[in-house]
Amino acid sequence: MSIADGSVYNGMPATDLGEHGWERPWSGPNGGQCVETKLLADGRIAVRQSTDPAGPALIYTPEEIGAFVQGVKQGLADHLTAGSGGQRTTSNAREGKATGHLRPRATRHTAVHLLEGTG
Repeated sequence: MSIADGSVYNGMPATDLGEHGWERPWSGPNGGQCVETKLLADGRIAVRQSTDPAGPALIYTPEEIGAFVQGVKQGLADHLTAGSGGQRTTSNAREGKATGHLRPRATRHTAVHLLEGTG
């Protein structure tokens, strides 16, 4: 299916974006719960939960995905993983500059969903 009339929106049913083109860019020992992505015709990226392919698709710009990935690489989401004690710190923690929030714009209420596989 192709969306030609510009009706792609955040939270839309992922099935409305068609079944072809979805990829699992990473996977691991998570019991089959994977994040799937799809490059859209306008350059944005749709994200859905593999265990709920008919569920909502979250729509991001390449810049938002880049900011999210960069933040994860910098340790800004470490507090979301098991065994971290719930502390929110960044690589700046070495310098005593712990932060209390995630800064990348792409995290807007979805960092938890992406990292925990509940989105």
